[in-house]
Amino acid sequence: MDRVAMLSAILAANPEDAFARYGLAMEYSKAGQIEQALQEYKTLIEKNPDYTPAYFMAAQTLANANRVDEAKRWLVDGISSASRTGNKHAQSEMTAMLEELK
Repeated sequence: MDRVAMLSAILAANPEDAFARYGLAMEYSKAGQIEQALQEYKTLIEKNPDYTPAYFMAAQTLANANRVDEAKRWLVDGISSASRTGNKHAQSEMTAMLEELK
């Protein structure tokens, strides 16, 4: 069973599994399925607004697709999430990426 099928099966059994949803989004992103990846990141953030890595990975996915303005919005939201949760490392990484995209 491939990773997308495996993660989809996990989510079918437990739609609230944030780690599986994050993994599925990453698999879609690696496969170049940008819209599917973004949908999974959006669903993840709607249910878990402080799942900080999702913002960063969504922004990277968008930046790699030359969708810079969208990537910046994800980074701004991600920096806020990192600040709320005290995740200084993620906040620093996203701030640096945001500066690079300007």
